Amino acid sequence: MRIALAFILLTFGRAAFACGAAICLVDPEELQLTRIITFDDTHSSRGPGHLVSDLLVLEGAIFGERFAGQKIEPDGDHDQIEGRALPPLTVMPGAAGENLSVVFLQGNNVLNGYGVAGYPKRHAQGEGAISFLFDDDQSALSFQLRGGEAGQARAVFLRRDGTVIMTMDLPPAGEHAFGFIRSTGEADIAGVVITNTDPQGLALDNLRFGKNRELS
Repeated sequence: MRIALAFILLTFGRAAFACGAAICLVDPEELQLTRIITFDDTHSSRGPGHLVSDLLVLEGAIFGERFAGQKIEPDGDHDQIEGRALPPLTVMPGAAGENLSVVFLQGNNVLNGYGVAGYPKRHAQGEGAISFLFDDDQSALSFQLRGGEAGQARAVFLRRDGTVIMTMDLPPAGEHAFGFIRSTGEADIAGVVITNTDPQGLALDNLRFGKNRELS
């Protein structure tokens, strides 16, 4: 199911929990999330960034390009993901030069996906897909998209059996954080695929998860 959600939802707080969709877009500050991945302890560099040629395994999640069963269908220089993920959900790296890099940007590290033009070309940076698989299923999460020029981003939320919970077109991207919560409260978000068609590409930062049920 694809739903375009207006940017104003970010200011609605708890009212967005009644959005009528499987996953609601909410103010990240409304979510009581106990864990964060910042990428700041990951090796990085300026410019095109430190190339990550395989999976990036961090505490709580594994990062790559797509999930097993899916394939890349380029839209210009941007990655788009097609096909159904196979069970159990398994994150996969991209082809040589088309996976990830960690860039030191404005005082902290961010994660880039590299598009089909390949590393270290500037027009490939931030234009590749980023997928991540949680160690444990989640009922809520948030992340920040960096470097956007008001382009489009899309997030696909998947269960561990590879089925899609929801596909969500995000509001125009800039330096924004987005919060997401299952409308039923069910903890079944195992993985997420993020793609974009932003003119300058997008980077990922500050992935938060681990909703504290006692504070819900």
